[in-house]
Amino acid sequence: MPADLDMLHVVQRLCAVALVSVMTLAATGSARAQAGPKAYPDGRPAAALRMEARDQGVVLKHGDGPGQCDVLGARDVWAFKSGDTYYMHYDGAGPKGWLSCLATSRDLVHWTKKGPILDFGKPSDPDSRSASYGVTYQDGVKWHLFYLGTPNTSPAPDLIPAFPYLTLKATGAGPGGPWTKQPGITPFACVPGTYYSVTASPGHIVKHAGEYLMFFSAASTDAAGIHRTISIARTRDLNAPWKLDEKPILPPAEQIENTSLYFEPTNKTWFLFTNHIGLDGYEYTDAVWVYWTRDLNRWDAANKAVVLDGANCAWSRRCIGLPSVVQVGKRLALIYDAPGGDSGSHMRRDVGLAWLDLPLRIPKAGSR
Repeated sequence: MPADLDMLHVVQRLCAVALVSVMTLAATGSARAQAGPKAYPDGRPAAALRMEARDQGVVLKHGDGPGQCDVLGARDVWAFKSGDTYYMHYDGAGPKGWLSCLATSRDLVHWTKKGPILDFGKPSDPDSRSASYGVTYQDGVKWHLFYLGTPNTSPAPDLIPAFPYLTLKATGAGPGGPWTKQPGITPFACVPGTYYSVTASPGHIVKHAGEYLMFFSAASTDAAGIHRTISIARTRDLNAPWKLDEKPILPPAEQIENTSLYFEPTNKTWFLFTNHIGLDGYEYTDAVWVYWTRDLNRWDAANKAVVLDGANCAWSRRCIGLPSVVQVGKRLALIYDAPGGDSGSHMRRDVGLAWLDLPLRIPKAGSR
């Protein structure tokens, strides 16, 4: 073969390899990871590592729920499995405000909407304006529901829940309810002057060493803004008050909220999936992050990675809502919400589905 043709073939091969590399980087979102972690104008910490989820796209659209329950949006999901059915609680933004709604599925892709599982409280009740984000726990006898209540919202028509974010309780005979509120039980409350002065809202519950641990969302405010983090509430009785840890598991500078945990038996590691709050002109949910530890009572802010953001989400380039994870065979399903496109809006969000292969491995530099 003439030298010039041989060189031409070499160049063609190099070009082909380069093209494949570019396409791969674009598809996995690792191009941005190679450029370094995202920087925020106020200096809030960024995640340098990535644990790439593969996005499947939208699986539940807002707008057609019973009684217009999600006509203005579907978001803030809590997903779990009981028997052969998947259950998903999501915040339906309806004409009167946000309520926790139920949808069921056999495959996490095709969902049947059932409508609200809770109603608004009386005008004097702490959930008079919203009864939303319902987190479940089954103790072997009863089902328990811990939900977010608030007496405050933004103006109509959006009626977005506003501080304080409170944890309230209901109980039910089965995973689909019906749920009966327990107004005489106050799991815990916001306390002025603490790291949970404006938010003490529900999160994932695990039983550990004879007690229940709830990884709840906490927030406080000052002249610098809102400071969000995760902490642990503890109890031995799900119908009694919980004791809140004096310090959160991670610094409020992390700017994270809401939790869904998965335990990986192959490496005896807990993975906590949470929503990161970014800043770009204004604050909005910009990514799903994951933290990991082998000890539920000890967490290190350095052990974190980006799981899903605009780099690897197929349909929402800017804004990614809170996560809920469910094991499906040899994969971990990650269910989340987002407004799509370049929007950062709280409203008109839909629910998406992404996947992680099991077993989960601790991310390392250069991994995807």
